[in-house]
Amino acid sequence: MDMIIDFPGGARVDAHYGPYTIMTDQPPAGGGRAEAPTPFALFLASMGTCAGIYVLGFCQQRNLPTEGIQIVQRMHRSFETGLIGQVDLEIQVPPTFPEKYKDSLIRSAQLCAVKKHLETPPHFEITTKVVETNLA
Repeated sequence: MDMIIDFPGGARVDAHYGPYTIMTDQPPAGGGRAEAPTPFALFLASMGTCAGIYVLGFCQQRNLPTEGIQIVQRMHRSFETGLIGQVDLEIQVPPTFPEKYKDSLIRSAQLCAVKKHLETPPHFEITTKVVETNLA
């Protein structure tokens, strides 16, 4: 499962994973042109959209309409570290959403793989490798 990260110019850093290219950029203050989200914005979005996949699947399995459902994600920074210390996901449902499914909807969002990886983070090993390039 390899992802290739490259540097297409400016402050852009792109990730290539299978047939997809995920572009990132920095704001002008960071030397970029704000042509794509920052890597950190994508990281934050991965939490909410992952939970959203499970909410969507829950509703689809029960033929519940998703119109009017949205997730509001709130990040709270730790004053001590400056890092995100808490993430709140509020699943907003319309008044017609069946009461009997609300707790199950929360449980489905908690199945998010991104959340599970944050709760049990992977070990990072960063190395360098010299690769010969053929400039012919």
